[in-house]
Amino acid sequence: MSDYFADKAQDWDKDTTKRSTPLSIAEAIKKNFDLNKDMSIMDFGVGTGLLGFLIAKDVKKVFGVDMSPSMLKKLREKNTPELSIEAIEQDIVKEPLNDIFDGIISSMTLHHVEDLEAFFTSIYKNLHTDGFIAIADLEKEDGSFHSDNTGVYHFGFKKEELCEIVKKCGFKDVTLDNIATINKPQRDFGVFLLCAKR
Repeated sequence: MSDYFADKAQDWDKDTTKRSTPLSIAEAIKKNFDLNKDMSIMDFGVGTGLLGFLIAKDVKKVFGVDMSPSMLKKLREKNTPELSIEAIEQDIVKEPLNDIFDGIISSMTLHHVEDLEAFFTSIYKNLHTDGFIAIADLEKEDGSFHSDNTGVYHFGFKKEELCEIVKKCGFKDVTLDNIATINKPQRDFGVFLLCAKR
């Protein structure tokens, strides 16, 4: 499995947009769900932990899952005794985790997942009853968001289509709302937060 992010990991956190979008996502997650210090959370596509560390402050433990060794290396470098994320290098669609979580969060990773139904079916099994998912990604776009679309399987998502897939995989109370806008020279891109319960 090639590491698409090997060249990008080193300077990932220096990008203002990459830092500001997770702030909006974390705020929206906290608005939708009451986080507490008993909770165990999976951050899918954790990257360097830009979202995970914001959530880690409010919960017992965040487990960061990613397929990029270079991103996880950066993540581990940011861990402190006071605030840390446990890094797990794994493709959870092909090799699901056995762990059970109170919630699963994700920031801008879903468009890198080829088989959405397999993904949502897999993470459904990783949640306690009434556990939640809070997944942020791009609204439908024209393919111009990334300068290189290697490893990109979806140019954003249409609300109705994505919600249908999530419901089909067993989730309830499914909502999808715009929470942020990413401004790029070519155009603006909407960011949504998909929320649902097991």
